[in-house]
Formats: sequence, structure tokens, C-alpha cells
Amino acid sequence: MTSPDPQLSACCTPRRTAAVHAESAAKVVARHGTHLIEQCHIPAGAFRMGDHLGDGLPGDGETPVHEVTLDAYAIDTTTVTNADFARFAGDTGYCTEAEWERASRGGLDGARYPWGDELLDDGWRVNIWQGTFPRHNTAEDGWPATAPVRTYRPNAFGLWQTVGNVWEWCEDPFDPRAYAKRARMREPAHNPRSRVSPVLRVLRGGSYLCHDSYCNRYRNAARSSNTPDSSMGNAGFRTVAL
Repeated sequence: MTSPDPQLSACCTPRRTAAVHAESAAKVVARHGTHLIEQCHIPAGAFRMGDHLGDGLPGDGETPVHEVTLDAYAIDTTTVTNADFARFAGDTGYCTEAEWERASRGGLDGARYPWGDELLDDGWRVNIWQGTFPRHNTAEDGWPATAPVRTYRPNAFGLWQTVGNVWEWCEDPFDPRAYAKRARMREPAHNPRSRVSPVLRVLRGGSYLCHDSYCNRYRNAARSSNTPDSSMGNAGFRTVAL
């Protein structure tokens, strides 16, 4: 697998070179209206966060695997659609990457994907690039670009397409050393979030532009990042309620 251009992030999305300090996203689902996206309840509990299978790039900081405990929360079953965003723009907040990863795993400890370790488990279950990247996408998974949010099957928690289709912004600023810092703690990290300056913000899940020759980040453990003011057509987010 070749290494990506350092000026590219999140599968061929250009990164802004200027340092940008984004405001911390408030964890508010809808202050002035009704939240219209179906949510799944994720019970309080512990899970082992990180890359269990050695798939990641060292610079992405997906190791070491470490135990994390989270309070109960609810998370959108799908990414926010354009219509949903138009209804409550400005009143939404992102999940943390720990909340995202626990929800994406659907209770499968250490699994590569939301459904298990094999990519083609009972047919295509993820929207990524097939064929020769970047020249020709054969669209064997059924979609040459973004797919509707309720495509394929949800995971065991009821979340749809946490990997592939579109990258998902998380609340955390990106810190490639975050896992190593947590692993040195004597107790499991409880409701963790990064505290470094948010020049880059975490992205999870990969997108329809991911191809294993360039980017195998369509995995539960995979991490990426981009500047918070970057505009891209292959990124979205989910909201959470505590």
C-alpha cells in the first residue's frame, strides 16, 4: 500500500495549509427544535479501542489497543443528510471518536469491520472504490459515488454505514499520540477526548473514495484528520445525545 500525499487527507480531499482553530462543538442535539433523525441507544460500558489486527498506518495513531469506558448515549443511526442539516444547522454536535468507535463496532470486540473481519461477508456491505484508483470505479458495491444513508444493512447496534460512503467528523482534535497517552494510565480512560490544539479534527470511517491501494481506512479502528474548515463532498457527521 502506498503512502498518501501529505497534502491530501481523508482519501483525496485537499487539506488547508493554514492552521485553523475551530470552536469546540457543543454536544447539543437540537436546542430550538425537534431532533428528526432516528437514534440508537448505546449502553454504558467498556470496550477495547484501537487497531487489533495491524491494518493501520503508524502515523494515524491507531495503537496501542486500550480499554475505554463510556457513559450511556444515543447516536444517529445514519449520517446527517443535507435535508436534516438544513433543518437544524448550527444546533448539532459531533460524537467523540471513542463514542463513534464503540457504536461502529456494534459490540464486536476487535473486529475489523462493523460486521466482522472479512470485507466480502455475504456480499458487499460497504460503499468504497472498486477497480483502478483513481481512473475507473467499477461500482461493484452498487454505487459509484455516495449512497443513500440506509444502504446495505445496519450493525448490531442499529447504525447504518459507519464505514465507507462518507467520512464522519468527530468532536476530538486529532492527536496521533492520544492512544499511547491513555495506555500509560492505570485505569481505563473514561469518556476520553483529546485535549491538544484543534488544528486538525478527527475523521473516522472512510468514504466511497477509499481504495486499498491508497487508503484502507474503511475500518472500525481507522483514524484520519483534516482541518476543520475543509470543504469536501465525501464527509458528514452524526449527532449524539447524552
